[in-house]
Amino acid sequence: MPAPPRNPGTPLTPELFDERTVDTAAAERDAPRIARSRAVSGRNRVAWLLNAIRCMDLTTLAGDDTAERVARLCDKARRPLAPAIRDALEVGTLTTGAVCVYPTMVPHAVRALHGSGIPVASVATGFPAGLMPLRLRLEEIRYAVAEGAAEIDIVITREWALKGAWDALHDEIAAMREACGAAHLKAILATGELGDLSRVYQASMVAMQAGADFIKTSTGKEAVNATLPVSLVMMRAIRDYRDATGHAVGFKPAGGLRSAEDAIDWQILMREELGRGWLEPHLFRIGASSLLSGVERQLEQYVTGRGTADWRQGIA
Repeated sequence: MPAPPRNPGTPLTPELFDERTVDTAAAERDAPRIARSRAVSGRNRVAWLLNAIRCMDLTTLAGDDTAERVARLCDKARRPLAPAIRDALEVGTLTTGAVCVYPTMVPHAVRALHGSGIPVASVATGFPAGLMPLRLRLEEIRYAVAEGAAEIDIVITREWALKGAWDALHDEIAAMREACGAAHLKAILATGELGDLSRVYQASMVAMQAGADFIKTSTGKEAVNATLPVSLVMMRAIRDYRDATGHAVGFKPAGGLRSAEDAIDWQILMREELGRGWLEPHLFRIGASSLLSGVERQLEQYVTGRGTADWRQGIA
């Protein structure tokens, strides 16, 4: 499926979200039910897990990251499955959706991924808190793009969302989108710090109106990261935005997805809410550091018929 045109954004339109309230109890009830509404087993389960790999942003965002660690991560992104598993499953070309690193690690990732077609994503804007002057956050975006990042994961100023200062939030994200140039922008909402699901919906709509190509749940550093209820609310905001504007925006859950079951649950939720077309890397990504190991273990178990130890799939 070809990638849709980028979301150009719109002027701030509060009437699309300002009075919207989310029934938290309903979201908490419905999200797990929808995500587990399909029986997935056998070869069908394998297909879901392989698609999860295609949509992963394989990530390292540690204070002790090195060029060597990034190179190992990139090698895993190029070859996410052991050859024996790949051959047994008769899988052709398979890579992760992207590799995500800090800005200073971007040139190392670009070199390691040269010729692979795998984009390099970089966090920016004072990740994870974002509490830096705007001019410095914009300069960090420009630096990462100049070093070769094709995607930029920005963090919003949570204060604007908590105060309902939607014009300030819209202007901030729009400036970040402009600084990205041709690089795609993923807006991290840090939903675990926004207080309630109504605010998650509102912040999602503002980010999309400001031109975000993706909206993303979390930095992975918050006390609460991606959850199914939060994801359901964000997916429905994406649907409402598409219905209002005709523009498709991607979704990225991040933080807390560790098991093969998580990978399947989030994909099923995505399919049920937005359709099969959203289960492609240009519209769906999973922020992952440890998830790939869990998925590979499940695939090895399917191939061999027996379990496998965690250390067999270590990547960094």
